Amino acid sequence: MVTQEQRRRQLAREKLERQQQRRAAARTKAQKRNVLIAGGLVLALIAGLMVALAGLFDSDDDKKDEAERPKDPCAQPAAGEPSGQTWKKEPKVTIDKSAAYSMKLATTCGDLTIGLDAKNAPHTVNSFNFLAGKGYFDHTRCHRLTNQGIYVLQCGDPKGDGTGTPGYTIPDENLKDPKLKGNVYPAGTIAMANRYNPQPAKGESKNENSGGSQFFIVYQDSELPPYYTPFGQLTGGQDALKKITEAGATAPDPQTGNTAPIATVVINKATVTRS
Repeated sequence: MVTQEQRRRQLAREKLERQQQRRAAARTKAQKRNVLIAGGLVLALIAGLMVALAGLFDSDDDKKDEAERPKDPCAQPAAGEPSGQTWKKEPKVTIDKSAAYSMKLATTCGDLTIGLDAKNAPHTVNSFNFLAGKGYFDHTRCHRLTNQGIYVLQCGDPKGDGTGTPGYTIPDENLKDPKLKGNVYPAGTIAMANRYNPQPAKGESKNENSGGSQFFIVYQDSELPPYYTPFGQLTGGQDALKKITEAGATAPDPQTGNTAPIATVVINKATVTRS
């Protein structure tokens, strides 16, 4: 028979066993919690490291892209916008056809000086004299640079997309210039852009005498059909032109196929003077 003292001791042992079991369970739970916390910290640290590394690689890629991107060698344009003026008809010819005229284009890439051929292209030179006097070319961007097949820098469009005009057109001139041997426009030639189409569709015009204000500077001998009025010659600023052309051209526009200069070529001021 179990005595009262034995029963008391048995209950005490059972109580101690239960306490030990609870303590062991608590220790196991705490260990699991600590493992999870530690694992979470490790994962967080790994995630943070991966983000940092990704940022580092992105930064490296950005630096690489920036290093490979062609640099713009020209200055920022002067403050101002193209006037966008238009006129209903060609201005009356008032220049002296026997005099020497020159045009200075103060651009963001340097000054370009052009000797104008008033004798053989009087309408064209007269128009440029008029437009420059009205500030028409000021703050306009040279919007096109071609470096395959033909080599020209095109300017004179206040809209900057190849569609701008002064509102009037001028006649084609000097198309039989002896300098255009074999239909080659020599480097340094300044000629008019136009909308001439030698093979129009039935019922359409060839668009002769369609020059306006847009012109191009030939920076390397280029074979072109003799449809574009040559009216001047680059006499100064070859280094500036070289800086523009060596910077290269953009990818072709998906709609027009035109390529623009990478350099920011803006005519801050255009002036025509008689010498």
